[in-house]
Amino acid sequence: MTLPRVVVLGAGPTGLGAAFQLTRRRRATVTVCEQASVVGGNAGSFELAGQNVDYGSHRLHPACDPAVLGDLRTLLGEDLQTRPRHGRIRLRGRWIHFPLKPVDLALRIPPDFLAGVGRDALVKLWRRRGVPAGEDATFADVLQAGLGRTICRDFYFPYARKVWGCAPSELAATQARRRVGASSFAKLARKVAAAIPGLRPEGAGIFYYPRKGYGQISDALYDAAVAGGAKVHLAAAVRAVHHASGRALAVRYEHEGALHTVEADHVWSTLPLTILVRVLDPAPPAAILEAASSLKFRSMILVYLVLEQNRFSEYDAHYFPEPDIRISRLSEPKNYSTVGPAERTVLCAELPCAPTESEWRLPDAELGQLVADDLARAGLRIAAPVKEVMIRRLPHAYPIYRRGYESHFRELDAYIDGFSNLLTLGRQGLFVHDNTHHALAMAYAAATCVDDDGGFDRTRWRSYRRDFDRHVVED
Repeated sequence: MTLPRVVVLGAGPTGLGAAFQLTRRRRATVTVCEQASVVGGNAGSFELAGQNVDYGSHRLHPACDPAVLGDLRTLLGEDLQTRPRHGRIRLRGRWIHFPLKPVDLALRIPPDFLAGVGRDALVKLWRRRGVPAGEDATFADVLQAGLGRTICRDFYFPYARKVWGCAPSELAATQARRRVGASSFAKLARKVAAAIPGLRPEGAGIFYYPRKGYGQISDALYDAAVAGGAKVHLAAAVRAVHHASGRALAVRYEHEGALHTVEADHVWSTLPLTILVRVLDPAPPAAILEAASSLKFRSMILVYLVLEQNRFSEYDAHYFPEPDIRISRLSEPKNYSTVGPAERTVLCAELPCAPTESEWRLPDAELGQLVADDLARAGLRIAAPVKEVMIRRLPHAYPIYRRGYESHFRELDAYIDGFSNLLTLGRQGLFVHDNTHHALAMAYAAATCVDDDGGFDRTRWRSYRRDFDRHVVED
């Protein structure tokens, strides 16, 4: 039997996971086109000053599907380490352990904050506040109804403004439901209780992390897919997806200045959905292009500081909700992987930003100083010499769920679904915040939808999509 030809756009975890599963199951011949010269996308890694570093803070969560986790354990072996969660959040000038711990909360939480939370909880018991129905509800509505004024005012609302660049009242309720796991007092209490011995569920307080950096997951999937027969074209920028009569026919990509065309029986795209519709040839109707322009992604600047010291702190990540500190999170890769050069460490600061903002165009040295100033303001002054500053800019870090985005997304999604053999999946492809374990679950699900005759079971895929809609990001 002749296997169907599947062309996968993008070599991040979703695209490589799909290629791995399709070749492993002998369901298709697979060609992957990736614009970058390396695999992994935003979940990749690179070496800086002898340390493997990631594009921000990444963890593989214990909520990972057992089948996916089992495969990763096989592919990575002992390199897939189990690590303790050990971060902290700055709240009203004090540091609170994250994940939350009862004893730490009792000793460190500001008394006036605790009193405010208590009042909010009592008010919630006596006066239940409803959330507006349907798409009229906002991020602010959901969280304030669930957690009260104090937690929202001091943490979630300023952090939302920083990370997504707009007021909580401008964000759709979906942003809260998909992005905030502890969106009510009951859920928050369960998270705190998870740190108590005897009440701790399996997997609480730990994460999985590859010894050579988070990108080792994508590297292992790439090696396995290629060993299974997949062709992966790197530095291959997709220029067009040709289609006719409701079917994708071929993908045209550019490599080293030359254009190449690969024919396809199925095209699976993990590109940002807004980019996918723009490379369709013939072009979509004007209304579809307008809907695409209405969906926005939050960009981010990653500022890496190479320090001449063994470690900067014992914590894997620091979170900064305060508005007077511009970075949102700081991670130290050596505290994730446990390996790295002696007497040298790297810090990675995340600065949410728009390409139109002045910070986007700052020189490397000025961005490095911005981070140093922010850390000093938070009481984390850098004492060791800064050996090097390196910058990475991510144009598609997070989707922004502004109020009304749902109608634009549904219009685009329905248009793509109208093609019998074109699929959009993954974080960027489905415009979601999902973790890597969610993205890999999508890849595995898509592979199971390819039937023995080379067709694709759209009904089954739509059922999986309903499952994906229930994903909640693990922090």
